Amino acid sequence: MSQIGGVQSWCLGVTLQLVLAAVLHQGFATVAPPTTAQTTAAPHKEPGRPEKGIYHVTSSNGTTCLLASMGLQLNITFSSVSQNKTVQDVVNLQPNVTVSSGSCDSESASLRLTTDAEKTNLTFFFSLNTTSNKYHLSEVSLSALWPDMKEPFSARNRSLDYLRGTLGYSYMCREEQTLNVAQDLSINTFQVQVQPFGLTGDQFGAAEECQLDEDDMLIPIIVGAALAGLVLIVLLAYLIGRKRSHAGYQTI
Repeated sequence: MSQIGGVQSWCLGVTLQLVLAAVLHQGFATVAPPTTAQTTAAPHKEPGRPEKGIYHVTSSNGTTCLLASMGLQLNITFSSVSQNKTVQDVVNLQPNVTVSSGSCDSESASLRLTTDAEKTNLTFFFSLNTTSNKYHLSEVSLSALWPDMKEPFSARNRSLDYLRGTLGYSYMCREEQTLNVAQDLSINTFQVQVQPFGLTGDQFGAAEECQLDEDDMLIPIIVGAALAGLVLIVLLAYLIGRKRSHAGYQTI
């Protein structure tokens, strides 16, 4: 029976190692930045999870050429009138007061989101590589004039590489991401699904999920497989021990 106990202890140790490895893998996958663009955690001050909006861009012939569904949160650093110092504010984009517009052509597409109440204009630019049939978010610009701002805010970055997808497919990421645009601007995205090229009608194409979502699915698979293996090995050890016990009785 001591052998059975040893086998069970060994199995438990292996299982714990597998679970720990899975958790560490998830941790590294979440915080590790992509090779071409850095993703960091959102600031601590948050107004709550933003509402998800659905935004369309229509081509000259009246068909939808860009479709996006996402919740957006703006992190802006600016000079405050009331506090007389530089502050960081976090604001949710409200879909019910946001108007979408933009443009599409064979290799580029843009989505402009405008809110008149807060005088905010946020524009996403997507680029398509016609050789590889891959697209990505290549540029973001924001202009804003909020009541507490000493002067109008403006930020732009033309060398981004986020939301990468394949022509004819939509990019999807359920996990929260933070897109670093400039030193004084980052954007938190929630439950993103976007397709700037290759739309058929008003529906998204098949989704290509982001790495964060794939890692989230990997954890329960690893843990489940480890536990199943543990149960199987313990059962085999029990059956072997029981067989040996019977053999011992017969010898006596």
